[in-house]
Order: sequence, then C-alpha cells, then structure tokens
Amino acid sequence: MKDAKIHLLDKTFKPYIPHDRIIAAIDEVAQRINADFRGCKDIPVVLCVLNGSIPFTGELLQRLDFNCQVVSIKMSSYQGTQSTGTVLKVMGLTSEVRGRRVIICEDIVDTGNTIVALKEMLLDQEGAADVRICTMLLKPDVYKKSVKLDYVGMSIPNAFIVGFGLDYNELGRNIPDIYVIDE
Repeated sequence: MKDAKIHLLDKTFKPYIPHDRIIAAIDEVAQRINADFRGCKDIPVVLCVLNGSIPFTGELLQRLDFNCQVVSIKMSSYQGTQSTGTVLKVMGLTSEVRGRRVIICEDIVDTGNTIVALKEMLLDQEGAADVRICTMLLKPDVYKKSVKLDYVGMSIPNAFIVGFGLDYNELGRNIPDIYVIDE
C-alpha cells in the first residue's frame, strides 16, 4: 500500500486498509460461506450489488467451491459522501431468483437501508427461497437494523472511504487498497 495520499475531485484521502488485509478478510468470508453451502444440490445465486461490489464479488467467487450463478442488480442511496436515506433500484435483476437461495454481495453496509430494502424485495417481490447477506465491510456504529448480516469481512468505524470498489462520486473504485477521507 502506498503511503501517499490520493486526491479525488475536491477531497483528499489517506491510506487505511491495505489490499492484503482485504484479501485475507475475503478468504475468511469464503471459508464460512463454503462451510454453509458445501454439498448443496441446488445452484445458489450470488447477487452482485453494482457497482461497488464488483471487486469483492469477483474475489469471493474465485474462492467458492460450490456451483453458483452470478446475478447483478444496481441500487443507489448515496450522493457524494452522504446517504440520501432513499433507496432506488437503478437496474433490475439480471436473472430470475424465484425459489432460489440468494447470497447478496455488498461492498459496505452502513445505515443498512439498501440491504434491508433489497432483502425484502428479493423475498416478497422476487420470490427468493432464502436470502443471506454478505458484506465486505460493516460500520457497526451506524447499522442499527434488525436484519441479520450473515457474513461480514471487516468492521470499520464510521468514516468515508474509497477504493476496492468504493467510490466518491464514481471515482476511486479501481484503487486496490482502501483509503479514508483526510479532513
């Protein structure tokens, strides 16, 4: 991980979580998922929540040792560095999930508005048989929902971060490490 700060638009960010620590967390999450799904006869759906979860889902998929189908959806609740509190479905599911087990792959859970809305939608409207929630990062100081998070890579304080899929106004997703805002 570079020690240098990075600049995205009008904000400066400093190094926070190195790539190797992110990968170690993904390894641990994959082990837990594999233990839960080992020997399954069905083909579970791994649901990538676009765009932020692309790197996480890609790394996770390489570590899963059961057959699965990748499906995507795009949700949005952020503008700049703040959650709007309103969850929008920007792009619908890329495949049917009715009657199937779904593992939602999210980059980060903070307020939980998106993940709760998505789980309800999958169960109530799309007819999924079961929905598990997997997130690379969790902000426990902010997440106060009753919906259980099944697989959590790392817990972090409530700070604005970028890198490894996370963005600031669509920039920074391609950075392999995670950086925190430097205020």
